[in-house]
Amino acid sequence: MAANFPHVSAILRPIQHFLKTAQEHDSRDPIVAYWCRLYALQIGLKIPNQGLEERKLLIAIMDWLETTKSQMADNESITNEVAAQAYLENYALKLFLYADKQDRASNFGKNVVKAFYTAGIIYDVCQVFSDGLTEEVTQNRKYAKWKASYIHNCLKNGETPVPGPMQTDEGKEFDDHDPEPQPGPSNAPAVLPPVSPQPPPPGPTNFTTTDPFSNVKAPTPPSEPEKPPGGFQPYTGGASVEASDPPVESSRLVNPAGLQLRPEQITKAQKYCRWAESALNYEDLKTSIDNLQKALRLLQTGQDG
Repeated sequence: MAANFPHVSAILRPIQHFLKTAQEHDSRDPIVAYWCRLYALQIGLKIPNQGLEERKLLIAIMDWLETTKSQMADNESITNEVAAQAYLENYALKLFLYADKQDRASNFGKNVVKAFYTAGIIYDVCQVFSDGLTEEVTQNRKYAKWKASYIHNCLKNGETPVPGPMQTDEGKEFDDHDPEPQPGPSNAPAVLPPVSPQPPPPGPTNFTTTDPFSNVKAPTPPSEPEKPPGGFQPYTGGASVEASDPPVESSRLVNPAGLQLRPEQITKAQKYCRWAESALNYEDLKTSIDNLQKALRLLQTGQDG
């Protein structure tokens, strides 16, 4: 679903990074490409002092989004905000985990910078959803952007980057209580790993957001769910504004054992089932089974986890 778009003018330069990321994913992941362009459009429409050149680009993006949404109307990650946000956050997390694992192993290179950078961009795109970013995702986003800038600057200046989290003046890591990343194979689809560790440390605020390696493709995210070094909480926000779940009547909130279930517990069980279905799409049976078991446990006992 790639397309030729008009040139990005200086006025619309703030959306150039998102359009570039969308272009890189046109073939490898159309879902990521779709939401990157939608977010770029939302930002672009708010930029003042636009002329004919700028409007021409934004209209082209609108047309592409309309066509793509029509062609992918059966894909819930396009039509449903809940599924879409979970999908994008998972994809960004996989890139984040890959880059962090390589960084902690002192494997510094263009692919690692690109993975951190792309993860940060996709986390930015997640702001397109009405429920916004969780605290954990916000910290992952900030850390990924800082790491991309830090490693890039070190390589540019002929310096050796320090692996892992940033150190304070006293030499103590910000996340010295966080677990080390677990080893795992590469080449992963974007499937939600059922984990909830602590978030990564916040990086400094003076990182850059430019793409230092625009000609380098981000590596394919790792294939098996790994335990994030920086933490991630699954999306648990409200239902989609476009395709929300039907309200659950109070008479349906009692399970066969007589346990009264709250509406939010039913909603959470529905999301576990969605994540299980998403995992099956990528033949990730372990994650699918884990999420189905969580849904079953929640419905049977009212306990989540």
